[in-house]
Amino acid sequence: MSIWAKITTAISMLAKGEPLAKIFSKLRTPPEKSVAFTIAVIALGAKMAKSDGSVKKEEVKVFRRIFHIPEAEVAAAGKVFDLARQDVAGYDVYARRIRKMFGERHQTLLDLMESLFHISLADGEYHPKEDEFLQNVNEIFGFSGRDFLKLKARFVDVEMDAHEILGVEPYSNIKEIKRAYKDKVLECHPDKLIARGMPEEAIKLAQTKLSQINNAYEQLVENL
Repeated sequence: MSIWAKITTAISMLAKGEPLAKIFSKLRTPPEKSVAFTIAVIALGAKMAKSDGSVKKEEVKVFRRIFHIPEAEVAAAGKVFDLARQDVAGYDVYARRIRKMFGERHQTLLDLMESLFHISLADGEYHPKEDEFLQNVNEIFGFSGRDFLKLKARFVDVEMDAHEILGVEPYSNIKEIKRAYKDKVLECHPDKLIARGMPEEAIKLAQTKLSQINNAYEQLVENL
């Protein structure tokens, strides 16, 4: 059974009017970790998109791209998205569940924060309510205020360039760039995550970041 079939089955078990968050009380054992993580990520994305008062089609489009939702599974993901928007449970419920899965300051949590920033900027505006949302999720994930400001600077205050993605200086030589590239790839390589038993959607987040890292490396090498 695919993860989306499992999610659809879990949702169908909800009584009419029951909140999406109620599913979490039934998804505590390891086999359901991917299901719980996927639902929590979609819920966070939905509440992120709604935080400025409305959900825009650009935000939904970016969400689908970041989380690699197949065309055949859009309806199932959309159901979770809609339930999350209607859920009276706050986004902190989902954020705390994800943090509990990985532990504070885990790389997957950082990947997720970056993805939420992408969604927040999809409509070309960074709303104060989105800023408040992201600051709170950042704190729940165990990152510091300084961590948040550094992350925000990459997405909001200045355009993130290839040097910033790889964590190298503009004057770095090819050897330093290659070393930084290798380290970044090792952080989020899917094979490494699979070996550690990471949920499917966490691996997809890493694939999105890996593509970004590869593009940054190619750009820097071409410009040397």
